[in-house]
Amino acid sequence: MSRAQSSHGPSRPPIAFVVLAAIAVVFFLLPLIGLLARTPWSDLVSLLASEVVADALVLSAIASFAAVTISTVVGVPLAWVLARVDFRGRALVRGLVLLPLVLPPVVGGAALLFALGRRGVVGEPLYEATGLVLPFSIWGVVIAVTFVSMPFLVLTVEGALRNVDVRFEGAAASLGAGGWTVFRRVTLPMIGPSLAAGMVLTWARAIGEFGATVTFAGNLAGETQTLPLAVFVALETNRDTATALSLLMVAISLTVLVLLRDRWLRPQ
Repeated sequence: MSRAQSSHGPSRPPIAFVVLAAIAVVFFLLPLIGLLARTPWSDLVSLLASEVVADALVLSAIASFAAVTISTVVGVPLAWVLARVDFRGRALVRGLVLLPLVLPPVVGGAALLFALGRRGVVGEPLYEATGLVLPFSIWGVVIAVTFVSMPFLVLTVEGALRNVDVRFEGAAASLGAGGWTVFRRVTLPMIGPSLAAGMVLTWARAIGEFGATVTFAGNLAGETQTLPLAVFVALETNRDTATALSLLMVAISLTVLVLLRDRWLRPQ
């Protein structure tokens, strides 16, 4: 191997970086160790088999996958507009889209309540016209988790669209392909890994959402109580159940993220 080749090869990391990286890993690992140490292993199956846990698990699954679906359907076009269309106020629109990332979830839930509640700006005329009440229902859960999780998909897909080589799209268009065909046959495959990453991040954020959900949808067992809300209640009444639920959420989230990382998010 030549000197030029060796100069570009992998180098040994500075020992300080290794030590600091190890500290960071321990920082993330310690809570998991604490959770595993407090888990009531002998009663784990019976604790997770309760009706309350089953209802919370089903509702969390429905709400999180609904959030991913809604975020994909409307978030991908929004990301495309932000990445490709130069219009006045684009920075403001992007700021509004990303606001839930920095906004306290409870504030987001309160804002949803003021807008979509029974006496909200939109919720009141909606109720008078259709009788539909969004808060304290499964629809409220879906809206709350979608509100806080969609920015992850928009941000990820917008970044991917900005990095796409538009010459491929131009070549397809010059051969007679329409706008939708270009997006479906050329653009979408190129941003596929990033879209998958955004969907995974959206799902992970949705299934762990607490603040906006409890504020906008309430914490009604069997109706609006998701897994995080069930953990919150169990911490006050039954620590073993809270620990078992926490372990379940960690196991589900970690398994899905690791598996999808290997299949979809592997660097190209």
